[in-house]
Amino acid sequence: MSGSEAMQPAVQRGPSIAAVAAGVLAASVGFASSFAVVIAGLQAVGASPAQAASGLMALAVVKGVCAIYLSFKHRMPISLAWSTPGAALLASSGAVEGGFSAAVGAFLVSGLLIVFAGLWRPLGRAVAAIPAPLANAMLAGVLLGLCLAPVKAVAELPAFALTIIVTWAIVARFKRLYAVPAAVLMTVVLLIISTDLAGQEIGSLWPILVPVTPSFSLSAIIGIALPLFIVTMASQNIPGMAVLNANNYRPDPGALFTWTGLCSLIAAPFGGHALNLAAITAAICAGDEADPDPKRRYWAAVIAGISYVVLGLSAAAATALLAASPPILIQAVAGLALLGAFGAALMGAMADQTNREAGVVTFLVTASGIGLLGISGAFWGLVAGGAIYALTHWRAAAQ
Repeated sequence: MSGSEAMQPAVQRGPSIAAVAAGVLAASVGFASSFAVVIAGLQAVGASPAQAASGLMALAVVKGVCAIYLSFKHRMPISLAWSTPGAALLASSGAVEGGFSAAVGAFLVSGLLIVFAGLWRPLGRAVAAIPAPLANAMLAGVLLGLCLAPVKAVAELPAFALTIIVTWAIVARFKRLYAVPAAVLMTVVLLIISTDLAGQEIGSLWPILVPVTPSFSLSAIIGIALPLFIVTMASQNIPGMAVLNANNYRPDPGALFTWTGLCSLIAAPFGGHALNLAAITAAICAGDEADPDPKRRYWAAVIAGISYVVLGLSAAAATALLAASPPILIQAVAGLALLGAFGAALMGAMADQTNREAGVVTFLVTASGIGLLGISGAFWGLVAGGAIYALTHWRAAAQ
C-alpha cells in the first residue's frame, strides 16, 4: 500500500449519525402529527377500532418497507407517507353505502388510478392539469371541518382542549416542526391521567392485520375513490416530486407514482386508504441536515422507513388509547395538524383573482358536506367549481 493510499480516509458505508437522526425525526414527526387524522378518517367511513388499527399498521409498515426498497434502489432519499388530506377527505365524507367494505373497494380503485397515472402519462398530466384554484379549494373544503374541531373542543372540554392548544402554540413559536407532536404527547398524557383503560383488553393492544373483503359501489367510487385519487396526486405526489427536484434529485416520476399506487393496493385490503410520496418529511431526509454528502442522504429515508415499520407495530395500542378518549379531543389534535395545510390550500384557492369565484364555489360546496345520490361533497364541489371555471373562461374567450 502506497503512502498516499494509506492517507485516504476510510469510506463510510453505513448511515451517518446525522442521517440516523434525520430519519428517526422524519418518521416520528410524520407518524405523530397525523395518525389521529388517519384513524378519524377510517372510522368515519365505517371502520371498527380493530379495522382502523389494522389500516394504520398496514399503511405504516408498507410505506416503510417501500421507502427502504426505493431508497436503496435509486440511492436517493425517497420517502413515502400516508395521504393525510385523503384521510381528512374520509372524515368529511362520513359513512358510505355498503359500509367499510365499500370504502375498501374505493381504496383499491384509487390505488389502481394512481398506478395508471404512473404508467399512462396522459392520466398523470390530466391530474396535474386540474386548475390549481379548484384543487386547492376542494382540499380546503375537505379540511375545514377538522380545522374547526379545536374551537369546538374548547366549548366541550375547555380544560383539556386549552391545555393541548397552548402546548401546540408555545412549541410552534420555537420550532413549528415539533408543535403537533408536542400536542399529541400532551394529549396522550392527559388521556392516560384521566381515562380508565382498565376496560381495554390487553390482547387488543397486539398488532393484528384485519383483512376486509372489498365491495364495489358506484357511489363509493365516485364519492371516495375519485376525490381520494385527486387529492393524493395533486396535494401529495406532485409536491413530493417537487421536494426531490428542489434538492437536485431527478427520479422518474412515473415510476415512483406507480410504486405508490402498488403500495396503496397492498395496504388497501387491510384497511389502508392511500400511500404517496412524502413532502414535508421528505424535505427532512433530502436536506443538508440529513448528510453533507447528497449521495448519502438516502440513508435518512432508509432509517425513516425502518422507524415507520417499528411505529406501525404500535398502531393497535395507539388506536385503543384513542378509542377510549372523547372523539372531539382527537379531532382537535387532527385539526391542529392540518391548520398549515388548510391555510396553504385556502391561499392557493383564492390567489388568482380571475378564478377566485370558481375557487369559492368549489370550497363552499365541498365544505357544506352535501351528499347527492350518495356521493360526497368533494366530488360535487369540484363539479360546481369546474362549471364556474369553464363559464368564466368561455366568457373571457368570447369577449
